[in-house]
Amino acid sequence: MQLIGMMDSPYVRRVAISLHVLGLEFEHRSISVFRQYDEFAQINPVVKAPTFVDDDGTQLIDSTLILDYLDRKVPAARRLMPEEAQERTFALRVNGFALAAMEKTVQQVYERQLRPAERQHEPWFERVNAQMHAAWTVLDQLVAGRDGWLCAGRITQADITAAVAWRFNQYMLPGCADPARYPAIAALSARAETLPEFVATPLD
Repeated sequence: MQLIGMMDSPYVRRVAISLHVLGLEFEHRSISVFRQYDEFAQINPVVKAPTFVDDDGTQLIDSTLILDYLDRKVPAARRLMPEEAQERTFALRVNGFALAAMEKTVQQVYERQLRPAERQHEPWFERVNAQMHAAWTVLDQLVAGRDGWLCAGRITQADITAAVAWRFNQYMLPGCADPARYPAIAALSARAETLPEFVATPLD
């Protein structure tokens, strides 16, 4: 198995961490969609990270689709998406708002770091920032009051995705989301980042 993409992408990192948690061996190819565009295009002409290539040559893109594929490689009891309906629904809710927070963080980074200053549109930036904070607010409410991992009595994709989203935001937009404003998600992420599977896949 090969995972192609940089760990500074939260989408690449959530797949890498999940592979470690699932106990699936893989090769990580740290290729940038910006600095190594042509090299990436030789693997995947769409140049989208993460790109996953299985041992039989199967190629998948989009982290959520890759993770669904990987979950089917292990017994049901080990899958990162819970099988029980209520817990699965909760995990889907957490994943959805965490992915929204990721997306809105990425959009702000691109707007400020890639778009020329004279072409930046402040009303749009403010809207995206408000959407990001709305996602954190809902996510913090979902996480608050839950002891241990979020569902199924073990670490699941809900924990991984929420923790990765928060760490990415704090790294890329320091000071934008105050941990004191979102204490539950900040605590969950801090706890997850001490796990060997997270330590093995540093963002920076």
